[in-house]
Amino acid sequence: MPDRLTSMHIFARVAALGSFAAAGREAGMSQTMVTRHIASLESRLGSALFHRSTRRLSLTEAGRIFLDGSQRILNDLEEVEQSVSAQRSEPRGCLRLNAPVSFAVRHLAPLLPEFHRLYPHVQIELGLNDREVDLIEEGWDLTLRIKRMASSTLKARKLANIRFTVCASPEYLERAGTPRTIAELSEHTCLGYTLSTITSATRWVFGAKGTHSVPVQCSLLANNGDVLREAALAGQGIIYQPVFMLADELRRGRLVCLTLDQPVIDPAPLHAVYAPATVTPLKVRVMIDFLAGHYLPQPPWEIDLP
Repeated sequence: MPDRLTSMHIFARVAALGSFAAAGREAGMSQTMVTRHIASLESRLGSALFHRSTRRLSLTEAGRIFLDGSQRILNDLEEVEQSVSAQRSEPRGCLRLNAPVSFAVRHLAPLLPEFHRLYPHVQIELGLNDREVDLIEEGWDLTLRIKRMASSTLKARKLANIRFTVCASPEYLERAGTPRTIAELSEHTCLGYTLSTITSATRWVFGAKGTHSVPVQCSLLANNGDVLREAALAGQGIIYQPVFMLADELRRGRLVCLTLDQPVIDPAPLHAVYAPATVTPLKVRVMIDFLAGHYLPQPPWEIDLP
């Protein structure tokens, strides 16, 4: 009979990866062996854990309940092992790190070679998502989120303030004129980000507390800020995006910040978010400290802005 803890771990990875084959590859075992582990659990529990079809693998209700309990048990086991080896001077293992696409490409990925030199025994699995991932259900050790954290069981450490700006290319402003008030934005062509939790794609929010808003007409809506930045650089319209995405273009004068009659919204905090634990894994702690050392007190994208 397969070892129950191993079966539990394999089950959790199948649920996270959505594939028996992918879980097998990760664990270095055959798909047949993965199937045997899952079958052993289902036989013991007397319930199917997955809905299986040729196209999709999804958890049953029993599977969701068992996944929640399995993750608690596996996390507790990792905490116990970490407690025993807490004095180990060198972090090890795979760190599953998730971050927003545009931020990660500009301000996370360039730091990873230095992190590897400092901690050569930590392997990083980097996932890029503009949507907000479920840290626990999807199995991430650490995520970076640009948002104000609501009450949560998750732990978070603030790494930076993310400022926003409204800007356009000199070519667009020469052609369409420069708006001076937020009301005038309604008369201009704008570019909207559809995944924002800070302001709507088609109704932009202004003021320190977000007390003013204005409807905007967008020639392009996108769920990725890089697409919108490229459109703004090409003179397609006005963009309302985080400064970290636009800093290089602002320094070179390829984009120009607009001065309006209302300030942009307050900065949104960048948080490192991780699961609560009696002992936070060393690999997670060193990554958070490493990022804080690069982003605090002043993040690099804010240096030498016009």
